[in-house]
Amino acid sequence: MTYREKLLQANKEAKATVVALFATIVVWILLGFGLSGLDVQLFHTPIWIIGGTVGTWLFAIAVAVFLGKKVFADFSLDDAEGEAHHD
Repeated sequence: MTYREKLLQANKEAKATVVALFATIVVWILLGFGLSGLDVQLFHTPIWIIGGTVGTWLFAIAVAVFLGKKVFADFSLDDAEGEAHHD
């Protein structure tokens, strides 16, 4: 992988992580605030608390696994090719 390809991959990973962050925030809003109008309880706990905490946590884990398998790439940060980085 050339130095440029490494930078492009790192940029792709950063952008995907920002998208994952915003998706997690949207899920938190939907499962927390969105469920707050329901009068449903599980183990004497309102469903919006469970959705806003456990649901969001499970979504974040799923997104992290997806990023790790489909977006992130394992590569050395060393300049093994001897390519110059300076413009």
